[in-house]
Amino acid sequence: MWDPQWTMLVDAGYRVVRCDFRGHGESPAPAEPFNPADDVRDLLDALEIREAVLIGASYGGRVAQEVAARWPERVTGLILLCAATRLHPPTEAIMAVGAREEELIAAGDLAGAVALNVATFLGPAASADARAALTAMQRAAFDVQIAAGGSPQSRDSRFMRNSDFDLSAITARTVVVSGDLDLDYFRSTADHLVESIPGAARVDLAWAGHLPTLEDPATMNPLILAWLSDGAAPRR
Repeated sequence: MWDPQWTMLVDAGYRVVRCDFRGHGESPAPAEPFNPADDVRDLLDALEIREAVLIGASYGGRVAQEVAARWPERVTGLILLCAATRLHPPTEAIMAVGAREEELIAAGDLAGAVALNVATFLGPAASADARAALTAMQRAAFDVQIAAGGSPQSRDSRFMRNSDFDLSAITARTVVVSGDLDLDYFRSTADHLVESIPGAARVDLAWAGHLPTLEDPATMNPLILAWLSDGAAPRR
């Protein structure tokens, strides 16, 4: 999902690392208890990266905020794009999407579950190519996760190992981005993050749904570079 930003960031002189969470991309689904924030920390350790700026969208934003709160000395900057969080209660709308996804998967209608995700999480600015890309990514994720046993949501409930953390412990310069056309859960989560993370800035995108970096890279890429330009992100 970061293909539209990858080359731009490398060309700007940054060392860029992108990781596939378990059950996504080329990472297998979990088969034992795990914590995705621990996975990110372990990856940074393996690559001998002492400090980093974390950019996370949706679930990636949920993981990034936990990394920044548990190991604040490792994170110099934090960009949270329409982030989720487990520290803020879900709304009826997001629970309804999850319930409908579960119904479609239980009925064997993976195409329908994929279409639900694309329709829910891509705003009107997204191109046909972006919709095709998200369709392929979501179907691949479902295939990997279901082959490992169960739906994505049941997988998380079986294997996810949560750790306590406090958003007020975050010391990184933080930008919280929300899309005006996103589900109410993610807009209220943005409110919660700004209230809880010291000094966090809020950016609202009137045109954006849930995945603005896919929906309009031409607009988002300069914004990301601008947020990085104050020196918070270490260059190669």
